Amino acid sequence: SIDFRFVHRCDFVCGGIVDFLKEAANVIIFKNIGKYMQKHTKMGKSAEESSTAAPTFRIIREVYESTNAHERFEAELDKALEAKVDYIIIEPPKLGDETARWITVGNCLHKTAVVSGVASLISSLIWRDRPVIAAPMCAISLFCTGLYTVSWNYDPCCQYQVERDDEILSKLPLGDVSAPMILGYSPNNKTKYLHRSVTLFSAAFCAWQIWRSYK
Repeated sequence: SIDFRFVHRCDFVCGGIVDFLKEAANVIIFKNIGKYMQKHTKMGKSAEESSTAAPTFRIIREVYESTNAHERFEAELDKALEAKVDYIIIEPPKLGDETARWITVGNCLHKTAVVSGVASLISSLIWRDRPVIAAPMCAISLFCTGLYTVSWNYDPCCQYQVERDDEILSKLPLGDVSAPMILGYSPNNKTKYLHRSVTLFSAAFCAWQIWRSYK
């Protein structure tokens, strides 16, 4: 026969265990939720503080105190680039023009590498049996990527772009600066990985296409 008293005791014990587990789970859940909310509140505050913080800048003054003033301007620019300040204000016109041209040529090489690489990939997919169409564009992409990697990739100047936004320029102390060239810090690690990946994919696909055509 069934011992109902034993069954009742088991139900009582099991019910107590279940209630204890529920309470423990609630405590753990609410504790973790509290930690999560505190963490994201701190992150939100730090992000808000960083967004409202004043941007850092460096001004290179056009002061000719010696015959090697241009070399001194270049040394000041190198220090500012290595410091990764938010904005670099270049007052000497010659240095500003040279820096702007250097950045423009680097941007042109980067865009040419990406466009020619994508064009090579598309032409390889459309004309699979005619590598003569994709090969020249792939060669251009390889050349531009190689030249950019050798001359621009490790230059801290490639992390900057010429700033032309009037809203940003209005916040900089430009009142006592004559005809400045403004550089804004703009990390380009993702874009460098992009054009390298596009070039490698186009080169691999083009090489496979050539190998298959001569097989």
